[in-house]
Amino acid sequence: MGEQGPLAPGEAWRAVAACFLTTFGLLSRHRIRLPKERRGMRLLFDDGTSARVYRETRLGSGLAKDPCTLVVIFRLRLVHGSAHALFRAESLLNTPLFVGFPGFTSKLWLAHDEHDRYRGVYEWDGPRRAEHYARSLWRVLALVSEPGSIRYTVLPGLRRDDVIADPGLAGDRAPQDTAAWWRIRART
Repeated sequence: MGEQGPLAPGEAWRAVAACFLTTFGLLSRHRIRLPKERRGMRLLFDDGTSARVYRETRLGSGLAKDPCTLVVIFRLRLVHGSAHALFRAESLLNTPLFVGFPGFTSKLWLAHDEHDRYRGVYEWDGPRRAEHYARSLWRVLALVSEPGSIRYTVLPGLRRDDVIADPGLAGDRAPQDTAAWWRIRART
């Protein structure tokens, strides 16, 4: 995929605004779901960290026609200790910032790991759409995240749940120069 970094400000903010407007149509048609089956599942990562799923957001079946897995990571500024619980509760209000992007199908929201980093593990319809979203989201995250903490990886051709069930599927689909923060090792 492309470079790691945000889109130009105008392009990114236009995409976020369009997403926000689309979300209201999805809400009015009751298309957004918050399934509970995966809540509490813990994902272990190759960098030695782990994180618990605290929410899932899904459109329709949550399955993409041109699937890819997107993993995003960031560390929030000034969120430590008990403030993590407040962020997790408030984060539901962030749904309009992603659910209306073209290609979104589902997201697992992961609580902070041992280094206070948050991850989102998505299934997206189309790797280019996932990349566009990640680079647009970067502008939003940069407002509240520690500088240098935002990263993402797109795994083309892989369904999120398949990668979780069989982490070996990811193989060499992501750039080799990325750290192991995105590579799921197991689930518990």
